[in-house]
Amino acid sequence: MKRIAILVFVFILAGFISRAQNVGSSPEYIKALTSEWKGERFPDGRPKVSDAILRRLKNISIEDAWGVLRNKGYLNQFEGDWTIIHPDSSMTGRVVTAQYMPLRPDYDKYVKQQGKIENRSQQGGTNSWPIDVLTNGDVYVADSYGKIADGTLIGDNLGNSIYARSQRGVVFYGSVRDQEGLDEINGFNGWIKGSDPSYISQMMLTAINVPIRIGRATVLPGDVVLAKKYGVIFIPAYLVEDLVITSEVTVLRDQFGHQRLREKKYLPGQIDSSWSEEIKKDFLNWINNYPGKLPMSKQELDDYLKTRNY
Repeated sequence: MKRIAILVFVFILAGFISRAQNVGSSPEYIKALTSEWKGERFPDGRPKVSDAILRRLKNISIEDAWGVLRNKGYLNQFEGDWTIIHPDSSMTGRVVTAQYMPLRPDYDKYVKQQGKIENRSQQGGTNSWPIDVLTNGDVYVADSYGKIADGTLIGDNLGNSIYARSQRGVVFYGSVRDQEGLDEINGFNGWIKGSDPSYISQMMLTAINVPIRIGRATVLPGDVVLAKKYGVIFIPAYLVEDLVITSEVTVLRDQFGHQRLREKKYLPGQIDSSWSEEIKKDFLNWINNYPGKLPMSKQELDDYLKTRNY
């Protein structure tokens, strides 16, 4: 009888542990959040958008990216008004999210206990935990609820660790310390809401790779970020490839249209409205004789134009 009671207790405890809130999301949860992505994934479940697409995305304007997302029904993916460590540099990458909240001792105790179960570092603060999961091409995106004084998530030591792991930087709805030191990390960049010499205090990490809010934007783990001096766009992974080529074609159309307007070959109304068959043929001929290197392969362009109106 005693043995049965012990087994019942063990099963109840196992059930409780299985339902416990992890600090880091499970791969199954991230896959469910990003179920429309059909490609390769990282072991943690996040979509593995290709490096080639990330490189091409850097050349896309905020306006073009926003326009594509708007047309897909995604109207809450942009946030502006940033302090940028290197304003003239842009950054793209795969999002790792972190959620911070004002300190509540009992909850903070639980988070630290759960972190120990998950084999997270027990040295230093919990604000290092999101950094530990970064891989090359990741961008650390954190909601620290706009806290500036005593809300500094990183200084130059953690900044160096972030860049060593990701070759990228950060997007923080909050602050950093030692901005001068961060500025000296070659290749590192940050979009932040401010900086302060204080240390992080009276705030706590609650979760890694969960949905978070960054100002006006809703952000999921595995999103792709496009960060420029004009603002930051968070792109669902399953849309990023289409967004890139759509924006690239928009640029080509604009180049063609501007050139033909300067040449006075067409009237502005002809270029700004649906194109006639004559203009479409002219555009295709212009593409076939494009003077530079096309941003996409000719096959990609041909496949895209088959399914789109001009």
